[in-house]
Amino acid sequence: MTELHPEPSDSRRVRRRPNVLEITIGLRTLIFIAIVTAAAAALIAIRDALVIVFTGIFLALVFEIPVQWLSRRMKGKRGIAAATIVLGSAVLVTILALVLLVPLVDSLIDFLKALPQTVQQLRDSGELSWAGDSGAAENVQNGSQSLANTIPNAVDAFLGVAGNAFSAGLAVFTIIFLALFLLMDMERLQRASASVLEPEDAKRMLWLWDRITRTVSRWAIGAGAIAIIAGTVQGGTAWLVGSSYALGLGVIAGLLDLIPTIGATIAGFILVPTILAEEGLTAALIMLAVILVYQQIENNVITPTVQGKAVEISGFFVMLGVTIFGALLGVLGALVAVPVTASIQIIVREVTAERRARIAAESDAATEPEADSSVTQPAPGAA
Repeated sequence: MTELHPEPSDSRRVRRRPNVLEITIGLRTLIFIAIVTAAAAALIAIRDALVIVFTGIFLALVFEIPVQWLSRRMKGKRGIAAATIVLGSAVLVTILALVLLVPLVDSLIDFLKALPQTVQQLRDSGELSWAGDSGAAENVQNGSQSLANTIPNAVDAFLGVAGNAFSAGLAVFTIIFLALFLLMDMERLQRASASVLEPEDAKRMLWLWDRITRTVSRWAIGAGAIAIIAGTVQGGTAWLVGSSYALGLGVIAGLLDLIPTIGATIAGFILVPTILAEEGLTAALIMLAVILVYQQIENNVITPTVQGKAVEISGFFVMLGVTIFGALLGVLGALVAVPVTASIQIIVREVTAERRARIAAESDAATEPEADSSVTQPAPGAA
């Protein structure tokens, strides 16, 4: 017989609801996400123009102190002073490029073309036989060969003159006149910005503007001068020990010296092995000694004298700035990482100055009762 089981009543029936995860996104959130996405896409689309604008603004900040100095000598004629400094610098750089660019680039091309042979000489040299041969050496050999294959033989091809002359000239022209017009309008922009602020805020803004400008200008001028000194000293040493790539090595040392903290060390890793492969162990030891001594003189004498206290940031923040801005703007970002990071630090210090002063005052007030209670009371009956 078939047993009939009665269906459970509604009170005994277990109703199971499926687990449903509900996510609610408001209209404002969607609009905000769309705006951020559109802004990011627009920035990516115009990134080349932004680099040009950034470079022009940076050059204007670099030239601000020389323009102020010349304007005072010319009794307030800031427009003429700005035109003299910017256009004069452009003419000077053009003349130096016409005179020195071809031999410098030619020497650099020769060095890069001979890089695979230099690496092979290092691997075969008796001075490094104790290190043996490894996969790392093979990788360096292959990398140097790939780099040498990508380097053109002619100077004009190396500089991209054949296809990019017009675009490069237009970019340089735009950068120069962006810097020039910004310098001419700098005081007017300062007054316009101050006019919409409260007197105390306007005073703080003008102080920040002047501090940041002086930081960027002094760092850039000092870094350029120090890079020229570094390239001259190390390239001259390479020439004295007999290197046929002395000019190219000097260019490499000067350019790498512009990168803070690690640039001089990277230059040493390039120059010393090159001299070792080309001229032997004695010449390489001389080159190494010159680099080590020069780095100490640069860090303790030249940089404090030329730049003073224009940039006061820790080594950690220097490396952080180089990493971040280098990823955003490439070589240009690595070069300007120090003044940009220092400027951000100046702004943060000024914005948080009142809060830090209030916290310090509250801390001092809290420690005063403890100091009073620690005073020794005279014993009863004492005079």
